[in-house]
Amino acid sequence: METGLKNRVAIVAASSQGIGLATAEGFAAEGSRVAMCARNGQTLEAAAEGIRKKSGAEVFTQAFDVTDARAVHNFAEAVVQKFGGVDICVTNAGGPPAKGFLTASIEEWRKAVDANFLSTVYFAREVIPHMQSRHWGRIVTLTSVATKQPVPDLVLSNAVRAAVVGLVKSLSNEFGKDGITVNNVGPGYTATGRLKELARARSAAQGKSEAEIFAGWASAAALKRVAEPREVADAIVWLASERASYITGQTILVDGGSYKGL
Repeated sequence: METGLKNRVAIVAASSQGIGLATAEGFAAEGSRVAMCARNGQTLEAAAEGIRKKSGAEVFTQAFDVTDARAVHNFAEAVVQKFGGVDICVTNAGGPPAKGFLTASIEEWRKAVDANFLSTVYFAREVIPHMQSRHWGRIVTLTSVATKQPVPDLVLSNAVRAAVVGLVKSLSNEFGKDGITVNNVGPGYTATGRLKELARARSAAQGKSEAEIFAGWASAAALKRVAEPREVADAIVWLASERASYITGQTILVDGGSYKGL
C-alpha cells in the first residue's frame, strides 16, 4: 500500500527506545527523513545509527529534554535547516510514575504536566507554522489507553493524558483548514522498558511476581497478550500517511481490546 511518506520529514520525540524508536524505524522504512530526540545522547545516536544501517534513511538527532521550550524551538529550527521543513510531528515523553492520588506530590503533578502535556504544546507551536506554509501536515500525539479508561495507580497519567486529548481536538478544529490533521494514539500495555518499571512497582505493592503482573495485563486484553512497540508504531505511521487523510481529531486505541467501553 502506497503511504505517500517517501521524502516526508518526520519528527519523532523521545525516540531512543520503546514505541518512539519503533515509530522512527517505521517512518524510515517508508522512505521518510527522520528527526529524533531524547535526553540521552549516546543512546539516541546508537538508535539512529541502527536505523541508518537498516534502512539507509537520513536521520538527524539532537539530545535534549522535551520539557525545555527553548530546546524544542532550537530542535525544530535545526530540523528545518537540515531538511527544509517539517511534515510530521509525533509527540512523546516518558510517562509519570505510578501513584495514587494521595501519594502523588505537587511537584510530581507539575512534572507530569510539563512532560506529558506542555511538551506537546511546545512541539505543536513550533511545527504548525511550517505545516501551514505547505498546506499539509500531520501531528500525532502518543498517550495511553488511559485517555479512555483510567488505569489503577496511574492518576498522574490518567489526568494529564486526558488534557492532551482536549488539545488534539482543539488543534484539529483550528488547523484542519490548513491541511493539517491532528490525532492521538493510545496504546494499551506494551512491551517496553516503561512497562517493566510499572510491573516492578505493582509487584512490590501487591506481593505478586512480575510474571503474574504481566499475565494479568495480558488477560485484560481481548487478544490475551501485551503489544509489541512496532504494532503501536504502525498505527502512528498509518495516521501520518496519505491513507488517513480524512481522519482528524480522533483517538485511536492500540490496546488489543482491553478498553471495555463502546
